[in-house]
Amino acid sequence: MRRLSAKTFRLAAMTIASAAVAACGLSSAAPSNGLLAGPSGPPITIGVSEPLSGPQQAQGFAPDGQACLQGYELWASDVNSHGGLLGRPVRLKVLNDKGDIGLTKANYRTLITQDHVDLTLAPFSSLLVSQAAGPVTQQYKYVLPAGQAGAPAVYALHDPYLFSTNVPVKLQMVPFAAWVSNLPPGQRPATAAYPYVNNPFAQPPVQAAQKIMQNHGITTVYTTPGQGYNDLSPAALRADARKVVARNPGIVVLGSVDLPTVQAFIQDFIAQKWNPKIFIAAAGPDQGQGFINAIGGPGNSVGLMVPNGWFGSLQNALSHVMVQDYIAKYGGTADAINADVAESYSAGEVLAAAVTATRGLNQQAIANWLHGNAVQTVVGQVKFDQNGENTNALQSAVIFQWQPNEQFVQVLGNIPGNKAIISPKPPWGG
Repeated sequence: MRRLSAKTFRLAAMTIASAAVAACGLSSAAPSNGLLAGPSGPPITIGVSEPLSGPQQAQGFAPDGQACLQGYELWASDVNSHGGLLGRPVRLKVLNDKGDIGLTKANYRTLITQDHVDLTLAPFSSLLVSQAAGPVTQQYKYVLPAGQAGAPAVYALHDPYLFSTNVPVKLQMVPFAAWVSNLPPGQRPATAAYPYVNNPFAQPPVQAAQKIMQNHGITTVYTTPGQGYNDLSPAALRADARKVVARNPGIVVLGSVDLPTVQAFIQDFIAQKWNPKIFIAAAGPDQGQGFINAIGGPGNSVGLMVPNGWFGSLQNALSHVMVQDYIAKYGGTADAINADVAESYSAGEVLAAAVTATRGLNQQAIANWLHGNAVQTVVGQVKFDQNGENTNALQSAVIFQWQPNEQFVQVLGNIPGNKAIISPKPPWGG
């Protein structure tokens, strides 16, 4: 085997270090001695509220809230290992909002007016951002980068201080709806059902998919009445699932916001020995092993689809560095990393890029810079319009499917690497 020269080793080390620094959103300029200086001085405190625990697993948000916090913690650790922000260490001040809107509002007021944090980052979910965190940070004119806030209700705040890095939810199922609509007549189911929960994250992608599919001749046989399900107890969800089964649609497009919602529907479908030809859920199937366990094993997951804005094998140099850092810190494999981790990490990158570019902590200067500049992140390049929507997001909209041997693979989207779709969905149990 040919031995690498000392020059090659130095070049490789410099390349990895530069990528790691860029992944954190920091300047890659190295000190004159060739070593990264450690952060010093008073910490820059960043306030975060997340649904970490509480009643009904923080309204079903606890797994996502915990993954989001993990992403923020990983980002802060990476920042501090590469010189901090403005040469100062980053410290997270974290509060648990239990998935409650009122408590989330109170937490951000506490962080800003009592703890006097320097900066803020958003909680998980469009619901908590649009109805709680966003209105409070907007009131106090604090910049609020978010990694999981893509509902129209978020952008309807018209908040010049809010910046959402993820794919707007109205676009997340567009690749799926386009694929179904263009299936050959013999392969395309004739009917579809569109159940969804009452949540600003769940309704828009389902309604957008329904419009596209109806325009291509797919008949709607069931749509949730009103604004969606309000009772999210397992019994109520299973009752709603039975309404879907009674209409026997070929396609089910489920507007879910968490794993328990998908679990209830699938458990009832299995109990009734009913199997749709195509099944996609807005959220839930992206929860890795937790999803497989919740629905009774890997055989029940095969063929199920879900939108996903990030995945562990994404061909993105910054993402690759983050994945390696994650595995070194927490263990596991790239494919097992929750997308919430990367989305939160990207919000941290956006904040760090603006702080570094403006060389300070002035909220207005940070907001102005973000409205005028693109930022490279682990989820791709992001650029924001006046309402904080990521205008570069459609290129990142992808659909994933569970396939045999617990493979969670990309099957639709503009990012290279799509695998062949399994369709129709095999019977439950594989």
